[in-house]
Amino acid sequence: MSNMNLPETMIEVVDLHKRFKDLHVLKGISTVVKHSEVVAVMGPSGSGKSTFLRCLNRLEEPTSGRIYIEGVDIMAPYIDINRVRTEIGMVFQSFNLFPHLTAIENIKLAPMNVRKISNKEATERGMALLEKVGLAEKATAYPEQLSGGQQQRVAIARALAMQPQIMFFDEPTSALDPEMIGEVLDVMRNMAKEGMTMMVVSHEMGFIREAADRILFLADGLIVEDGTPDQIFNHSKHKRTIEFLGKIL
Repeated sequence: MSNMNLPETMIEVVDLHKRFKDLHVLKGISTVVKHSEVVAVMGPSGSGKSTFLRCLNRLEEPTSGRIYIEGVDIMAPYIDINRVRTEIGMVFQSFNLFPHLTAIENIKLAPMNVRKISNKEATERGMALLEKVGLAEKATAYPEQLSGGQQQRVAIARALAMQPQIMFFDEPTSALDPEMIGEVLDVMRNMAKEGMTMMVVSHEMGFIREAADRILFLADGLIVEDGTPDQIFNHSKHKRTIEFLGKIL
């Protein structure tokens, strides 16, 4: 798909709030993500990172604020959120593969059902994506026959099969054994190099330092710092950021 006609701004968030009853989780977040930008979202546990990401495709319903995806106000009452979601790939901590389907069947399902492409085209696309994530030889394996890292790579291929414009990753390596983390991050690095617009909630500092264009540092439901990896890791100004990095680096 040609990217020539895509807007420069892929995501715009204006004064986003999210409350769960008495808990005010997001307290007015505003930011812009540009085309092909890789934005990492960091912060202490409970800072609202995952909630923020899930609000952006309305898996969590924001309490107030505006969210524009490729210029479309996805909070508008007339919007078909399921159509919007077809443009956004989402990869979670847990792999969520269908256990009764093989790797290739997991990948083919949504493009055939939602995009209405043929079995032949879906199979070709699926095999190309399995090749891309280094798992072509596992096409007919079931999830239980795959390691955690392999399942997560199939989950990424499944998200890419819909040919989304944007990819969200919510701590995609946190459920993996340490030796499997690298194989998933390698796939994500390649996607970043190919120009995919990505938002990544992660604690993988090496990956963030290397692959992110920008870091949003969240604390207490607010973006307290927004800058390049160099600015955040080496010259951060905010007490919360410095404390957090001191604990994990």
